[in-house]
Amino acid sequence: MFIVIAFIFLGIGLGYTVRTRLSAQAGTKAAGTWTARATTWLIWLLLFMLGAEVGGNEQIIAALPTLGVEALLLAVCSVLGCCVLAWTLWKSVKGGRA
Repeated sequence: MFIVIAFIFLGIGLGYTVRTRLSAQAGTKAAGTWTARATTWLIWLLLFMLGAEVGGNEQIIAALPTLGVEALLLAVCSVLGCCVLAWTLWKSVKGGRA
């Protein structure tokens, strides 16, 4: 866990250093464009690697029907709970008036 936290702080430091050095050298707009493109490509790379890792795991693939049913149940219960609480709040704020 310490290694993960160390890498997080290393990334923060590296990002701050790159941002300040590029801003000073080429202007803020050029540095922002370069870092935005690099961030986008890195996110796409991470998503691809995550998909390859999950797709290669036989246990996860075998459990997809169960995971899907659980996800659907959580989503439906969340939406219904929000609707009920919003309706209750509406009734308490309006005092029963429509």
